[in-house]
Amino acid sequence: MKFANKMKVFDLNIFSKLEEKRAELLRRGMEVINLSVGTPDFRPDDHVIAALKEAAGIAGNFKYSLADIPELIQAVIAWYGRRYGVSLEPRQVMSVYGTQEGMAHVALPICNPGDLVIAPDPCYPVFMFGPRMAEAEIYYTPLKKENNFLIDFDSIPEDVARRAKMIVVSYPNNPVTAVADYAFYEKLVSWAKKYGVIVIHDNAYSELVMDSEPGMSFLAVPGAMDVGIEFNSLSKSYNLTGLRISFAMGNTEIIRNFRCLRSQIDYGISFPVQKAAIAALNGPQDILERNRKGYRERRDALCGGLRSIGWDVPDSPGTMFVWAPLPKGYEKSWEFALELMDKTGVICTPGESFGPAGEGFVRLALVADVPTIERAVCLIRESGMIR
Repeated sequence: MKFANKMKVFDLNIFSKLEEKRAELLRRGMEVINLSVGTPDFRPDDHVIAALKEAAGIAGNFKYSLADIPELIQAVIAWYGRRYGVSLEPRQVMSVYGTQEGMAHVALPICNPGDLVIAPDPCYPVFMFGPRMAEAEIYYTPLKKENNFLIDFDSIPEDVARRAKMIVVSYPNNPVTAVADYAFYEKLVSWAKKYGVIVIHDNAYSELVMDSEPGMSFLAVPGAMDVGIEFNSLSKSYNLTGLRISFAMGNTEIIRNFRCLRSQIDYGISFPVQKAAIAALNGPQDILERNRKGYRERRDALCGGLRSIGWDVPDSPGTMFVWAPLPKGYEKSWEFALELMDKTGVICTPGESFGPAGEGFVRLALVADVPTIERAVCLIRESGMIR
């Protein structure tokens, strides 16, 4: 059988490979602490679960939804107004099956084969694979420690900026955990307007900023609506990862074209999931601070614990991850991750899987409670890998 040439650039994603390794460790009878995949283990609020259950008890809710129900769109608009001071119209908002799916498809209505997309390096893998599905070319702009892992727009070559059709941006950033401020977004909007580049901003971790005010919306900057859209997710903020619901919002024409594309490939988010999302957005918001507090405690246990055994890991400013430079004596992230798994049962994600600039780092997810994290630190210390 012959398959599309584009499949030559795809492989099993890194988390599938790590899952295979986890299964192998379990077969060997090892204790396994999985800090690879960023799926929250905190419980959703009871009123959200109740809304999901109630909606699932109505037979008519198992039909195709075909569209977002008006109450859901109004809930998103109200939440964005309260949280960010951003005014949206219903035609500027749409749901997607999680930001992963949205980011995978958003380049399709924007890019023609051969168009140029600027993506950060390192970045979440779908930021690369989405444009590749659209057969776009990708220019990687490095996120450097000396620039606080922010995109340096002045370093993007003039010819690249003039040719670019789209740029992918994400703060708070997975995997590097950096947080951007208002001045950064002002520069982003100004740069995008100058060169006529469409901005796609992934804001999935807006509520997970550890030591300062929660993140902001790119759309809060004057002129942002003219140049791009933003994704925001209920997965991490409200612990609803498995329900697969996020939102794209912003520029009317981008949303219109994206909605048109998606109408050809799906029949809408299920009614029970939409009802749960409405309950989350309209209900009490205490969960946001509880989550921040919980992740902050885990971050302090992991980063502080690793520093105490000689692994110099900085505190993460945002997201639910830790971006750790490799310990002394190691240069290749995949080799280190494999040795860590084999010697300790602790699973992390090699930085190289997020792009060439991720080499020399590993990502650890804060998805275990503090005692389990302390156990992971103990296992790493006992392994003798930190010298």
